[in-house]
Amino acid sequence: MLCAMKNSHSLRGIAGLALSAVALAVVAPPTSVQAASGGDYFIVVSNERSGDLTLINGGDFSVAATIPVGKRPRGLHASPDGKTVFVALSGTPIQAPPPLDANGNPILRKVGDDDDDSDVKSDKAADGIGYVDIAQRKLLRKISAGSDPEEFALSADGKQLYVSNEDVGTASVFNIASGKVEHIIKVGREPEGAGTSPDGKTFYITCEAGGEVFAIDARTYKVVGQFTVNPRPRSIDFLADGSRGFIASESSGELNVVDTSTYKVVKVIKLPERTRPMEVRLAPGGKTIYVSGGRSGTVVALDSSTYEVTNTIKVGTRPWGLTISPDGKYLFTANGPSNDVSVVDLASAKEVARVKAGDSPWGAAIVAKPK
Repeated sequence: MLCAMKNSHSLRGIAGLALSAVALAVVAPPTSVQAASGGDYFIVVSNERSGDLTLINGGDFSVAATIPVGKRPRGLHASPDGKTVFVALSGTPIQAPPPLDANGNPILRKVGDDDDDSDVKSDKAADGIGYVDIAQRKLLRKISAGSDPEEFALSADGKQLYVSNEDVGTASVFNIASGKVEHIIKVGREPEGAGTSPDGKTFYITCEAGGEVFAIDARTYKVVGQFTVNPRPRSIDFLADGSRGFIASESSGELNVVDTSTYKVVKVIKLPERTRPMEVRLAPGGKTIYVSGGRSGTVVALDSSTYEVTNTIKVGTRPWGLTISPDGKYLFTANGPSNDVSVVDLASAKEVARVKAGDSPWGAAIVAKPK
């Protein structure tokens, strides 16, 4: 897939090692920062190259555990009860992302030229969704969920996963309890992002290659809406009432505002120069949209009502995955090339710590600590 998102994670090793040597591998946060956070949660980070998850304490941002999971862990989400983290695993080899032109856009030599296109044979036995027990801190099992799963979303009731299968152009509906794929829906080339509407009635799949976005009915599994944004739409998130969706277009450095009642783009927001947006997240309360900026090394904050950029926050090298603490006080980014996680104090809009992770951090999620 034009996995800029994932692809970016491919080059991370070299560029990031130099930066990470100078940047704080683990910078101890000030005492006030430690006390401000309840500490009743973990930040879970998938490390694409080292094949593991880093578990970080929400109280003092120390590393609690490293959990081996398998090849190329990328998208990850916690179950509603917080006991399990699901992670997408893939045996498709990584290659370096394509070079950029003068405007920062990828120069593609062939269809699908990115970090997933390799002459090396894919290990399809490694593809699947991993079930990770947080209390035991170990991988319980891996279940097949279609070819080359990259990202996925949970159904509203937490019983299904909606999985983007990058190399075959499909979305799979995966039953968590039975461990079986129940439906396969044909979508566009190189599906990547996945998101479920707040009411749970629709899920969306974004496709990198042509910028197509598919809205799929979560009961009939039929495509009910289809529209196109500029290339490499990486992720989607929604206002709490579900009336608007926000989709990042990496190649053009834009954030698309979607009317979910008509499945139409109603506004295209140009992000600050050099921003290559990856992950989109609404803060608790829904007043602010945060977007990880990829190659810009920043997180962009926007007002969710006016769509104005309100801040640009410097973080680590090429931030990809992004998540926010339950109390809305901290934001965390997975920084691929520098092999670390930025901790941002949202009150001051500043990075206050950098936590060492595994090799090529990709995704980030929050999970409650087991009682």
